[in-house]
Amino acid sequence: MKTLTFDVAVIGAGSAGMSAYRAVKAHGKTAVLIEGGPYGTTCARVGCMPSKLLIAAAEAAHAADEAPGFGVHPGPVRVDGKQVMQRVRSERDRFVGFVVESVESINPAERLYGYARFISPGCLQVGDDIQVMAERVVIATGSTPQIPAELRGLGTRVITSDDIFERDDLPESVAVVGAGVIGLELGQALQRLGVRVALFGRSGRVAQLDDAAINQSAIDGIGADLDLRLNTSVVSARVVGEQVEFVSRDKDGKERTEHFQYVLAASGRTPNVQKIGLENTGLQLNPQGIPLFDSLTMQCGNSAIFIAGDADNDRPLLHEAADEGRIAGDNAVRFPEVVAGLRRTRLMIAFTDPQIAVVGQTSSELKPRQFEVGQVSFANQGRSRVMRQNRGLLKVYGERGTHRFLGAEMVGPRAEHIGHLLAWACQSGMTVGQMLDMPFYHPVVEEGLRTALRELKENLLKEEDAIEHCTDCTPGT
Repeated sequence: MKTLTFDVAVIGAGSAGMSAYRAVKAHGKTAVLIEGGPYGTTCARVGCMPSKLLIAAAEAAHAADEAPGFGVHPGPVRVDGKQVMQRVRSERDRFVGFVVESVESINPAERLYGYARFISPGCLQVGDDIQVMAERVVIATGSTPQIPAELRGLGTRVITSDDIFERDDLPESVAVVGAGVIGLELGQALQRLGVRVALFGRSGRVAQLDDAAINQSAIDGIGADLDLRLNTSVVSARVVGEQVEFVSRDKDGKERTEHFQYVLAASGRTPNVQKIGLENTGLQLNPQGIPLFDSLTMQCGNSAIFIAGDADNDRPLLHEAADEGRIAGDNAVRFPEVVAGLRRTRLMIAFTDPQIAVVGQTSSELKPRQFEVGQVSFANQGRSRVMRQNRGLLKVYGERGTHRFLGAEMVGPRAEHIGHLLAWACQSGMTVGQMLDMPFYHPVVEEGLRTALRELKENLLKEEDAIEHCTDCTPGT
C-alpha cells in the first residue's frame, strides 16, 4: 500500500473541486485532486453547455416557424436530427476539452485517478493501493441524475440529461418526467426540433417557482407549444417492443395510456456522497445522508472536512459551485480559523421560451409586512411586441422603510439579461429609487422593468400622496 501525504485532499475535479484546489495552491499549500470519473465538469459535459447547444438549434427552427408572423415566408423547415446532434456533441467536446486541458496541466504528483473513500477523517483510500493522508479534506463529488423507482425497469429506454447528448439522432417521441428547469429546457427544445413530447410534473409548479401568478404565466407561455401535464403522476412504465407503454394519472384520478420511444428522467439530481465512507468521519448527516454544513464557510460541523458544489445539494449551479469550492479551499487552509466567504445574490435562469429568472428573495421567503410589490405584464410592452415575444410577467420586491430592492421573479423575454441587472442591483444594496435613476434606453425590454420599479416605488410610498406616472412614459413602458 502506497501512502501519500498532503495538506489538503480535494475529492472531485468538477467546478467546485477545481476551484478548491486552486484556492489551496494560492495559499502555497500542498493539495491532491482526486477524481474517479471522466474529466470535464457537469456543466461542460452534460449540463449547461450541451443543453444550450440543443436549445440554440431549437430556437433556429422556431424562428423559421415564427417568421410568417413578420410577413417573412421561408420554405418548409426540415430538421436533420443527426446534424443537430453532431453539432451538439462536437461543440460540447470542444468545451470539455478546455476543462480536461486544465485538469491535465496540474502536476501529476498532485493528481490521482480513482474513487476515494474515507477510512478516517484524515485518511482516504483511493483505489486498491493508495492511501492519502490529509489533515483537511474538501468533498466536491458532484451529483448524479435521479431515476424514479417506477422508471428503473426500462433499461435503455429511460434516459437522463447525462445520456441524451451522446445520441447520434433525435428520438421520435419522449415522455419527460419532471417539470424543473432541466425538464422544461430539454422538453421544449426537443419539441421544437420535431420530437413528439409530453412533459409530466407531479405538482402544479414549474421550475420551482414560488409566486402563483408568475408560475401561471410560465405555464401559459411554455405550454403554448409544449404538452404540459402538471399535477400528474406516473402510474407505470414498461417496455413493449420498441416502445415504452406509459401510464399516467391526472389530479382527477383519470388514467391515460400512451406509447413513447423513450422516457427522459428529469426529476432532479442526487449528491454523490453515498459511497465515500462518510460513516467513518463522525460527521452528522441530514436525512438525505449529506453532512451538516455551514453555507457561509462550507465547513462540516466543527471538523476539518468541507463540502462544496452539487455534493451539498444547496445551490446546484455552476457559479455557486465555483464560489463554494473557493470558500471551502480557503477555509481548509485556514482551519481552524475559518471565515465566512462571499455568497452572491441568488440568480437562477431557465433558458426556456419565455425565459425564467429568479433573483434574490422571493415573495414566499419574505415576511408579509416586510415588503411591497411592483409588477409589469409584457403583453403590451413595446419592444416585446416588436419582437412578437410579448408574453410573461415580472414582479419586483422592495423593503418597506428602507426602499431597498430585495428580489424579483420573472417570466418573459430577455430574462437572462434582466436577471443579471437585478442581481447586481440586489447585491449592491441599491434602493428602488437608485435603480430608477439609472439610464433606460428606448425601445428596449428593460423599459418593462422600469414600469415595474415605478409601481413598486409608488407602493412603498403609498402612505404619501399618490405619485403620478412620469410624463416621459413612452410606448416602451
